[in-house]
Amino acid sequence: MAAISVLVIDDERNLVRSISFSLTNEGMEVTGAYTGEEGLALAEQILPDVVLLDLGLPDMSGMTVLEKLHDRFSELPVIMISAHGDTRTAVQTVKQGALDYITKPFDLDELILLIQRSAERVRMQREIHFLRERSLKTQGLVGEHVSIQSLCEAIKRVGESSAKTVLVSGPSGTGKALVAKALHDARYSDAPFIEVNCAALPEQLIEAELFGVEKGAYTGANQRRSGLIELADGGTLFLDEIGEMPIGLQVKLLSFLENRHYRPVGAGRERQADVFVVAATNRDLKKEVDEQRFRIDLYYRLNVLPLDVSSLASRASDVSLLVAHFAQLFATQEGCRPIEFDQVAAQTLQGYSWPGNVRELKNLIERLTILYPAQCISLSQLPSEFVPDAVTSAENAHGIHHSVEDHERLLIEQALSDAGGRKALAADKLGISRHALKRRMQRLRMGDYQ
Repeated sequence: MAAISVLVIDDERNLVRSISFSLTNEGMEVTGAYTGEEGLALAEQILPDVVLLDLGLPDMSGMTVLEKLHDRFSELPVIMISAHGDTRTAVQTVKQGALDYITKPFDLDELILLIQRSAERVRMQREIHFLRERSLKTQGLVGEHVSIQSLCEAIKRVGESSAKTVLVSGPSGTGKALVAKALHDARYSDAPFIEVNCAALPEQLIEAELFGVEKGAYTGANQRRSGLIELADGGTLFLDEIGEMPIGLQVKLLSFLENRHYRPVGAGRERQADVFVVAATNRDLKKEVDEQRFRIDLYYRLNVLPLDVSSLASRASDVSLLVAHFAQLFATQEGCRPIEFDQVAAQTLQGYSWPGNVRELKNLIERLTILYPAQCISLSQLPSEFVPDAVTSAENAHGIHHSVEDHERLLIEQALSDAGGRKALAADKLGISRHALKRRMQRLRMGDYQ
């Protein structure tokens, strides 16, 4: 990973030298500027990852520099440095677009961690933006795992084909509806997308909903009602939970898929609709066929172009990307900065089994954003199902404290092992500074820091 580039804009030369020395020891590249104009010029030249900006500069205010930086580099994270007692102005800078602020005198370890988090956040945002650009019209299917990239490529190929039927399979919560919408968008720029959940409609109504009803077809049918197939004409009909469709109706659906002709309830003649049909299921339809709960002829008609959506557990490497994606999404909705996760909480999310798949992750991030807007989430703020058993089983605060310490000790030991005993590299893997690692090891009575 490339070194973090930091631009420090502050007229206190000793402070700039002190910050530069500490950040350089952490492997960062630091450039100092002592006026607003000099800082703006250097920002153009070096394109830093993070800017530390003092509120009080000799030639212009830090607020003015912040405004000009954001005009030129909208995504550049700026951390304001304020004098003691000037917190109100610092808070105002955050409202004007600064990422955060730190008050003099400040703890260098805290500053280092803040810079690392800021750079990582921007990196994740750029990565997500790149994935969105590369996978246009995938409706939020975010991920770098080979399974999700293969799925996006398949969506593109199917969208450009003349295929009339696609079957999307995968566990609940994996995003099968997103795949259906992406398939639609890959083919149509302006056409109807009609969705029906086969499990949500009563059996006696689903035929009328799909095929429509003629006036007088039965008592209470006082007027003609268009069916979903008619509404989807020229576009896409998405049949979610197709495995729940009653056997009797499966025959009529098969007939429609064969020739795109259908007969509304009570109609005397057939009608035709040019519809792209996407069916989705979380069931094993082959097993359903074997157990005579699903028609074999309908199964083979649907299964011409099968697309499988993998579980989140099988692509755990995408968890951090999805966390950042949804954190940004819900932060925008709630009008706050995205939530973050400390190292222990992030490791916990990474190792969680996600039985509810992406839907569960999305719901978690939404909940945490509402409860803890703009905060750095710790293990104690995660729901109980995410906390290690040793923590949830503790009967008092003392037990919880030691369980968390045990978890933290295991993480540090693993990082040191992966880094071959090199503490600077281990600290980088943990997302903390070398000094912070030293303090934690001392507190935990570990190694030569005891």
